[in-house]
Amino acid sequence: MIMALNAITRTAQRIVGNSGILLSSRSSSLWTSDNIVKSPHKDVVIPNRTVVEHVWEDILKWADKTALVCGVTNRSITYQQLYKYSRNFAAQLRTQLKIRDGDVVCIMMPNSPEYGVAMLGILEAGAEVTTINPIYTAHEVHRQLVLANPNVVIGVPSTIKVLKEALQLAQKDLPIIGLNDGTGLPSGVISFQEFVIDSNPDLSVLKEVSKKPEDIAFLPYSSGTTGLPKGVELTNRNVVANCVQQESDPIKFYNDTTSLNQDATLAVLPFYHIYGLVIILLHKLSAGLKVVTLPKFQPDSFLSTLKEHKIQLLCAAPPMVLFLGSHPDVKKEHLESIKTITSGAAPLPRNDVQRVLEKVQPDTNLLQIYGLTETSPLATAMLRGSTAYSTAGYAIANTQLRVVDSDLRSLEPNQVGELLIRGPQVMKGYRNNPEATKAVITEGWFRSGDLASLGKDGVVTIVDRLKELIKVKGYQVPPAELENILKEHPAVLDAAVVGMPDKKAGEVPKAFIVKKDGVKVQPEDIIKFVAERVAEFKRIKEVTFLDELPKNPSGKILRRVLKDKYC
Repeated sequence: MIMALNAITRTAQRIVGNSGILLSSRSSSLWTSDNIVKSPHKDVVIPNRTVVEHVWEDILKWADKTALVCGVTNRSITYQQLYKYSRNFAAQLRTQLKIRDGDVVCIMMPNSPEYGVAMLGILEAGAEVTTINPIYTAHEVHRQLVLANPNVVIGVPSTIKVLKEALQLAQKDLPIIGLNDGTGLPSGVISFQEFVIDSNPDLSVLKEVSKKPEDIAFLPYSSGTTGLPKGVELTNRNVVANCVQQESDPIKFYNDTTSLNQDATLAVLPFYHIYGLVIILLHKLSAGLKVVTLPKFQPDSFLSTLKEHKIQLLCAAPPMVLFLGSHPDVKKEHLESIKTITSGAAPLPRNDVQRVLEKVQPDTNLLQIYGLTETSPLATAMLRGSTAYSTAGYAIANTQLRVVDSDLRSLEPNQVGELLIRGPQVMKGYRNNPEATKAVITEGWFRSGDLASLGKDGVVTIVDRLKELIKVKGYQVPPAELENILKEHPAVLDAAVVGMPDKKAGEVPKAFIVKKDGVKVQPEDIIKFVAERVAEFKRIKEVTFLDELPKNPSGKILRRVLKDKYC
């Protein structure tokens, strides 16, 4: 989610790179007579193939190049090995565990090279992939096991105990495959390594797999920031389409892999989340990049990996951008190889952007992107060379946008309403939940639940989550607007705002502040700072200081958690 900030623009009329898109002259043509905004990019052809067919399409061009490497241990696999190991794993799933087309296999692991092997192997076996956060409790895992109904679960020693407890809660007895990280596997757990390195697997069983582009490939569960998580059915076509859409020249954020070149991207955003799974892992493997994995974000390993592996493309979330700009240990030498940083999922305050730009090379792009689990995930992206950091860019190829009022009537340019998205990347629906699906998809249009505006030139500005608006005496107050203002305060490192019940106003804004190290500030200082910058009904009424804010894996503030705990 990107919020409305003050735009930093070079000029309103510009030709973007060598893409041939002259936005100033084409802007009027992006709007149709019924207020639908088209993408400025030419439509791309969506290949009629499955995800694994798409990943392997050009593998002969880079078979001997590194596909995945662990940034901590430096263990790595080439593309040729990735192909071999994933097919071995698929064959074992079919022969040893009787996995069949349409079954579900669950992965509960941190990022690693083996994650790619497991994910592609599950798809090769004809099954669907569902992913679980490796730090979830047994109760949280149990809920997803009941909803997803997997046939097999895959974990690491640190997650297997939780998986076993969750299976007991769910009253399920399923095979558990474990990746041995050197600490050993519990009794009864199948060795992932033995499945993968089998020298004589029966690969002939893979000929029995009959998966079509319209079949489900992934079953991620939405973050649940506005309710209980729902299983999002993403087809092979959805994901392949989103991979191809990312290859339109103005939003192609990497160089082609050749005999002399291979760009590297850092995979620290978790693969169990759709951003990490599709944009970082799947798409970049399909393009032949080197994917450098980190099991979790730790400052030392993160910075050393950036430097040692000469990362060109960094896919980030706002907390990571905040770290890059504000942490004293981040030096220019760590960022000198980076050509592009993308950030999605939550607002990027202007100050955070400027701090990062001061540390990177002058020609480095820092670009906002926007999407949702239900859009596989990418829907909009800034163009290379853009400095309009307040926006989420333009609709990607083959994608249309509308902004509507509460009666679903399309609004005109620069009016704020709910953003609707239509394109080949929009999910099939929610698993076993036709009512929820019907509530968000009408005639192919997906209701994002995000408040946004569309400029005359088609540019998208995300304002806030529709369901998280604070209602003050009938006025609507976007929390993200106040959070951006709070982050302008010199003592504030991070901020969140929620609606606090009030007898007279209905709700009033309450702020949660993470202070910068070594600074002193009082609640009344914060309240006064905001009051000088907003209308009376938007003013902060109460401030609570916290050591950190609760966020989901993609960096979205969990305002519901703050509200439930403190309001």
